Amino acid sequence: MSKEAVLQLRNVTKKIGGRTIVDNLTFDVPKGEVFGFLGPNGAGKTTTIRMIVGLISMTKGEVLVKGISVRSHFEMAMTHIGAIVENPEMYKFLTGYQNLVLFARRHIGVTKERINEVVKLVGLQTRIHEKVKRYSLGMRQRLGVAQALLHKPSVLIFDEPTNGLDPAGIRELRDYLRALAQQEGIAIIVSSHLLSEMELMCDRIAIIQAGKLIDVRSMSELKRSAGRQQVEIEVDDPERTMEYLAAMLPDLNVGVRNGVLAVTAERGQIPELNRKLVMADIEVYGIRTVDVSLEDQFLELTRGEQVV
Repeated sequence: MSKEAVLQLRNVTKKIGGRTIVDNLTFDVPKGEVFGFLGPNGAGKTTTIRMIVGLISMTKGEVLVKGISVRSHFEMAMTHIGAIVENPEMYKFLTGYQNLVLFARRHIGVTKERINEVVKLVGLQTRIHEKVKRYSLGMRQRLGVAQALLHKPSVLIFDEPTNGLDPAGIRELRDYLRALAQQEGIAIIVSSHLLSEMELMCDRIAIIQAGKLIDVRSMSELKRSAGRQQVEIEVDDPERTMEYLAAMLPDLNVGVRNGVLAVTAERGQIPELNRKLVMADIEVYGIRTVDVSLEDQFLELTRGEQVV
């Protein structure tokens, strides 16, 4: 990885009562990147985040923040992390500004200038002196982001940050997070089960299922792959044909579904596929194509576990 990794997970595992909740997770997140943590509900996303920020212990493994171990130097590591796990908690009877002043006292060196800076950064200048009980959920989310930014962290972590937001609030928060990554050089980790939000927000995505890391891919790579097509080929002997194509073209994803050969391929490969089948004396009764969407790819990667 060309950029400096500010967050590193190495074989992070959590077991509870003999059950493995998170299983040997290993990945890096560099500065300036929005990194998505995607998986169905119950996949282990929140448990992983709680281990990163020290809310629960690891059974084994290591988390490093700017090279500092969360296990052995917890307080030092946490000076580099800002996080909102679930909904941001604020004192509703106080103003937004008063809340930030209280949070600032938890950290050394947070000045009034820094408070004003983060207020401007999240766009709350005109409402910051109103009581939080008058804030919309979207505004409370933005105040939570401001609070998490006060001590100039290198890593920001958000667990399901769009829960409860309307479409305008989701878009607003998404734009803020992308701007923070680009302008402040902060590594941002966002967990979600919403593929559509990850697609618009993230530079890379880690896919987790049943506590295991399935894959880490860049959004640009996924979008290029989405141009592929699923080719359904009706042949006389699908099983034999699958074995033949797997041997002849090992890079293709080939399977049999409902008695029909299913091949993931580029459009330009389809005529060559047909020629090879005919030359192998395989009877071809029909060929049809279906575009492969990003959602199709995730369903394929998670072996049918629905990610929506």
